[in-house]
Amino acid sequence: MKYATASLVAAATFSQVAAVYQQCGGIGFVGPTACDAQSVCTTINAYYSQCLPTSSPSAPSAPSSGLIQLGGVNTAGYDFSVATDGSFTGTGVSPPPSQFTHFSSQGANLYRIPFAWQLMTPNLGGPINETFFSTYDQTVQAALNSGSNVHVIVDLHNYARWNGGIIAQGGPTNEEYASIWTHLAAKYGSNERIIFGVMNEPHDIPNVQTWVDSVQFVVNAIRQAGATNFLLLPGSSWASAQAFPTEAGPYLVKVTDPLGGTDKLIFDVHKYLDSDNSGTHPDCTTDNVDVLKTLVQFLQQNGNRQAILSETGGGNTASCETLLNNELSFVKSAFPTLAGFSVWAAGAFDTTYVLTVSPNPDGSDQPLWNDAGTCDPMHPVLSIQLLTVRYSQAQPALSSFCSGTPESMSEDSAAFA
Repeated sequence: MKYATASLVAAATFSQVAAVYQQCGGIGFVGPTACDAQSVCTTINAYYSQCLPTSSPSAPSAPSSGLIQLGGVNTAGYDFSVATDGSFTGTGVSPPPSQFTHFSSQGANLYRIPFAWQLMTPNLGGPINETFFSTYDQTVQAALNSGSNVHVIVDLHNYARWNGGIIAQGGPTNEEYASIWTHLAAKYGSNERIIFGVMNEPHDIPNVQTWVDSVQFVVNAIRQAGATNFLLLPGSSWASAQAFPTEAGPYLVKVTDPLGGTDKLIFDVHKYLDSDNSGTHPDCTTDNVDVLKTLVQFLQQNGNRQAILSETGGGNTASCETLLNNELSFVKSAFPTLAGFSVWAAGAFDTTYVLTVSPNPDGSDQPLWNDAGTCDPMHPVLSIQLLTVRYSQAQPALSSFCSGTPESMSEDSAAFA
């Protein structure tokens, strides 16, 4: 009777409608139960109904050489002790290789593996430390070997800085910045499943145009070294997805590829779900759908470009389970403009870290990993547990999470082909 009364009050109070991918029903829910146009309230389970689109939003066709739909996780460790001013005092920690088979068995096909600039090249502009590279490469190969469609983002995690100095703005020269990528191009330039993340989270950049000139310089250097990999290009303001359309985006869309075209120049964006977009709080307050809609519109209007949400995430809390699911549902629906995502973070983080999705010692998953996913046979959702349904190699595992059978999940996967 208590729930019935609450439902009546809710019906009288909430005249507004829920936006696409927001919650619209479930036991104890007191928000709007009507959905926005072009979406329908769909029951996921007794406690959760969601506004799902009646048809996919219009999007441009993927470029012929474009990326497949990607979804996965950051496997951190080699970036530990990199400060936001680009200084580094640590030794790095190897992510457990067992995590790659663990997540790939559930459908993951993207791993972002960050590293400290100073670990890879101890002397600015100098040669690669072959001892460290051998260790790092073992991790990269473990990820690649975990699935035939797995891609790896090799991520330079230094915030556009070396020991406090900003690239080409009082710090390293463009030539010194490009040097590390020239070396890595020689190592990985023949592997199309390796994506070069040319810099993590540039921030507080005095001149954004100068930063974009540095990005163009490194793109040219990578191509001159003979590498044809996809390149992940970040903007400013911590690679903010929200700031991209008005801040760095208008400059970055003008970066050219010596290979011709722009299909292999993908934009790198980040967006967290906590109150200050810092990724430091366990609770989530937004699903970022409005921000991502604006980003998608900008990309489509500026050459039908693509982006990857290479960092996002939340705590193992009910608010994050709901809101992260909403966000990743939208990311799925916006393919190919949004080519994929990687959640922050697993790897060498232990299970006490506020945003951990590292498996527990007994092999079980964190609540966020398990519960941020939904599965309706008529509207498959790209979320953490389902990840890349289209390219999953683990249909029985997926179907055990959903209510359908392995056969019905295979049909859903085929619908994305």
